[in-house]
Amino acid sequence: MRRAAVLVALMLAASGVSAAEYASVGKPGAVLFDAPSANATPLFVAPQGMPIELLSVIRLWVKARDAAGDVFWIERSDIAPGRTVVATAPAVVRAFANEAAQVLFTADSGVLLELLEVDPAPGWARVRHRDGTAGFVRHAQIWGL
Repeated sequence: MRRAAVLVALMLAASGVSAAEYASVGKPGAVLFDAPSANATPLFVAPQGMPIELLSVIRLWVKARDAAGDVFWIERSDIAPGRTVVATAPAVVRAFANEAAQVLFTADSGVLLELLEVDPAPGWARVRHRDGTAGFVRHAQIWGL
């Protein structure tokens, strides 16, 4: 089992993607396909900012997975350098990385948040809402880390 995990990690590293690497869709209207070709079957159009897990890279295409677990291909040029996460349940964003800290807002499931920092405190991420409010959320309430 350990040997298989090491082999998978080596294959991803060779393809230019490390295990559990995330990015975001950077282009509005980016089309996601079932194969690495513009002639492949389009699956759906991704919203700008949608977080994706990078699985492998083949030339100008990236195989990726979304928060629902769907796997697809996206053109490399449609991926943004910035990172976002998505609330997987009502995500409570607090003023500090502490359960007792003031609640700044609650993000409904599906709301995109800009990722500012991972693990400023164990189990927490620092995020910003599109309205500019920034705070801390538990890892368990978001996807894309």
